[in-house]
Amino acid sequence: MKLLRRGSAFHLRRRVPLRFKEVEPREHVSISLHTDSEKTAKEKAAVVWAEMIDAWEAKLDGLSDVGAERLAAAKRLAQRRGRTYYPVEQVAKLPLQELLQRIEAVVNRKGEVDRAEAEALLGGVPVPAIGITDALEEFWKIEAIRFRGNSEDQVRRAKNPRIKAITNFIAAVGERPYLEVTTADLQTFKRWWKQKILAEGLTANSANKDFSYLTSTLRAVATDAGVLDKIQWDTRGLALPQEEPKIRKPFSKAWISDKLLAPGALAGLNGEARAILLGMINTGYRPSEGAGLTAAQIRLDANVPHISIEPGNRTLKTAASSRVIPLLGVSLEAFRAFPKGFPRYADNPSFSDTVNKFLRENGLLETEEHTLYGLRHAFEDRLLAAGIDERIRRELMGHSLRRERYGEVASLEHMAALLKPLAL
Repeated sequence: MKLLRRGSAFHLRRRVPLRFKEVEPREHVSISLHTDSEKTAKEKAAVVWAEMIDAWEAKLDGLSDVGAERLAAAKRLAQRRGRTYYPVEQVAKLPLQELLQRIEAVVNRKGEVDRAEAEALLGGVPVPAIGITDALEEFWKIEAIRFRGNSEDQVRRAKNPRIKAITNFIAAVGERPYLEVTTADLQTFKRWWKQKILAEGLTANSANKDFSYLTSTLRAVATDAGVLDKIQWDTRGLALPQEEPKIRKPFSKAWISDKLLAPGALAGLNGEARAILLGMINTGYRPSEGAGLTAAQIRLDANVPHISIEPGNRTLKTAASSRVIPLLGVSLEAFRAFPKGFPRYADNPSFSDTVNKFLRENGLLETEEHTLYGLRHAFEDRLLAAGIDERIRRELMGHSLRRERYGEVASLEHMAALLKPLAL
């Protein structure tokens, strides 16, 4: 790397690597670093050279015959030039000053138009005909930040509804370029779902979720590609009438005491699943929260034994889900048996199914409409019946407070004193 001083400023002069001959006709480049400090010039030179290499690499990628690769290269080069890539139709609508700046930037020193620069700054790459399946793959790339910090199981569960929606849509109307999907296709999908609901006894909610996941996926991909205006469908009248959501029934205190906690009632359930269930009785945590607890979050040696539900190898449902809960009664005893957590279910979605199947087969569900989750609601009902303040109830349950929060969270000692009379 050679630094030359011209007048009051240093310039970077380097030979252009031979592999960029197709996209850079110059043998050498000379670039002003806009500084008279040699130290600063050396620091800037490395950055400037890396940026030039990246731009040339993008131009090479832009020579590809694959439409998606050319488009990606154009976007990358536009970003390197401090611009956003827009299709030519949108470029034509830009403010005159910016449009002129883009036009000037694509002409080299010889007065020739640089094809790669023109494609990047003037939107010269036609949008490739991406199929619906490939659009879903693009969506995962665009929205990768959604899954940051999620466990493998959380990622799987977050992706499954979109995969299901796309799979069902293709089954109903067939594969095609995603920008060629029409309102008529969506209505065909709606008719397909109506038949499925009647044949399989499903609910309209299942269909509406598919409609939502499908259209939001296609919109996101079109928005990222700058072609949202090419969407040909309208969702008006697409949704089916919603049924009232089923309310998860809480177990009664008597049922928990007399049935679930009866001697030997849970003996046939494996130890980890049994402990998570018992822990739920006096904490009201969500099943996944209990199953995901680690040794660091189970604090039995504290002045007030407690668990701390916090982000770790998985994200929480909401910010309010982060909380500490005192351990009392059968819940404390359960955690004493498993102070290091529950490796069998730490990232395994089978816990609820395993427990619900056991409870059902052993006559331990209070009604056919009850499930394991009813223990969470049972805990909340006991808090309410005891007249515990709404703020503390919400802290314990991991619910957001519907008003401005003042002061500190209730201490563990205070919460434990309130919960002790309620513990089973």
